Amino acid sequence: MNMSVEPPHDKAASALAQGQTNPPHRILLVDDDASIRQLSAKVLIRFGYQVDAAEDGEAGWKALHAANYDLLITDQTMPKLSGVELIKKLRSARMNLPVVLASAALPAEELDQNPWLQLAATLLKPFTKYELLGAVKAALSATAMTASAQNLARPVLAEAVIPVSSLPQWRSQP
Repeated sequence: MNMSVEPPHDKAASALAQGQTNPPHRILLVDDDASIRQLSAKVLIRFGYQVDAAEDGEAGWKALHAANYDLLITDQTMPKLSGVELIKKLRSARMNLPVVLASAALPAEELDQNPWLQLAATLLKPFTKYELLGAVKAALSATAMTASAQNLARPVLAEAVIPVSSLPQWRSQP
């Protein structure tokens, strides 16, 4: 079942959210362990992220189709659909979304055999809130840099270019 996690009503979280100039990043958190899901969501919300949660890979897949996310954080070992299986479906559907894979035992061999899964980060369970926040920040920063580089490399339409000589301040003075 997919659920939105409500933000805590504390002064620190409110002050952080009010001080943001950009809308918060939206994160989908998929984990079958309810306590990990709740604790991780609380940490992320406290630091200004908007979080939706799903209790297994199948519910996570449905959530990915129901809303747009900036980041997916998924557990590996879950019923119905594992984290790697979820990521494979995500990549096969050409969803360009950074992914953080969290697990007590990362499937190194499977990840090595499937580099096209393109994980932004991995988290070894149990992880600290600082490790979680660091992985999220790194994944979102890498995505922002990639998007920025792609924008720089995009061609400009000829109609959008204004010749410098046609601008009054650049004309030669007689």
